[in-house]
Amino acid sequence: MTLPRRLFLQAAGALPAAGLALTSTALGQTVTSAALGDDPTAPWAAAPAAAQHPDSRIRALAWAVLAPNPHNRQPWIVELPAAAPDTVVLCCELDRRLPVTDPFDRQITIGLGCFAELFRLAAAADGFATEVTPFPEGEPGVRLDARPIARLRLVRGGVADPLFAHAAARRSVKRPFDMARPVPIESFRALAAVAGPGMRFGGTAEPSRVAAIRDLAWRAWQIEATTPAAHLESVNLMRVGREAVAAQPDGISIYGPGLDQAVAAGQITRDAMLPGRPGYAMMVERYRPMLEATPAYVWLATSGDTRTEALAAGRDWLRVNLAATGLGLSLHPVSQALQEFPEMAAPYAEAQTLLGEGGKAQMLGRLGYGPATPPTPRWPVESRLRPA
Repeated sequence: MTLPRRLFLQAAGALPAAGLALTSTALGQTVTSAALGDDPTAPWAAAPAAAQHPDSRIRALAWAVLAPNPHNRQPWIVELPAAAPDTVVLCCELDRRLPVTDPFDRQITIGLGCFAELFRLAAAADGFATEVTPFPEGEPGVRLDARPIARLRLVRGGVADPLFAHAAARRSVKRPFDMARPVPIESFRALAAVAGPGMRFGGTAEPSRVAAIRDLAWRAWQIEATTPAAHLESVNLMRVGREAVAAQPDGISIYGPGLDQAVAAGQITRDAMLPGRPGYAMMVERYRPMLEATPAYVWLATSGDTRTEALAAGRDWLRVNLAATGLGLSLHPVSQALQEFPEMAAPYAEAQTLLGEGGKAQMLGRLGYGPATPPTPRWPVESRLRPA
């Protein structure tokens, strides 16, 4: 039986605008895929329920695991030192990096910055301020290593940030936006206001500039999709069907009504998304109209290119995403042109000129009014803990 074109388009659309074992160690215990249940989005409901947990760190971490991150790799792993019950040590799970498309781990660092900021916001809503110490044992070299990304210390007296009210509704919306609804200039001002000191926020709805950025984003996406190693990195991270997603709720999820039946019948597979296969062609067919339905773009840039600045870019990307959610806007990261693998060199240089303005362009996203989008699968907080 031929798979309906609609379902192939739906599956192809799960690939990003960008392997984890099935067990993780949590506080000395093993959390297996079976223990995670069959709802890969359960951590979104578990976050507010964690308010009853006796450890203030777990209460904040239950929210932090919902942070946006590249390819949904969820690269965070944390330690809770027994000798410091007010402290979380944030590290990178090194086998969750993206060595092809993110060879210097810059985008992974941005994802970790999103995690740290969502932790801080959740703790503040719980009455705690967070002292954030980036790279307490020193910044790594070319790639991240086993040293901590940040130390997060809770201190009583936090003041709630209104952005946190939008954490449960935050999404990265990979869908066409409503071109009949322009983004108001006031929205750009509101988004710029949530960025931290030293961060360069940029945004535009001006048609000619939107067209230039859209063209750059499309050309960069084509390069990623036609560079074998880069495309294969995404394909290898696909979790195909509900059972696979529930067992391994990171990476690129392809599941849902209709799709699960097609997966069970062998009609949707990873191989179908390789060049020359039906899913690959339909992925291309779906992506360009989505990019065209983009009324505005926003981006973040830093003055330099340090690890600490990448971490700060993650902090502010999370804040911009939450602020956009509060304004009823949709945000979708499209940072292919900012990737630093060799085949992307020309668009990367163009993006730095167009967006970096003498600094380092860190993130680029589509902005507009999009449809309601379900939450992305997540590993639960207990699977992201390891003994100190």
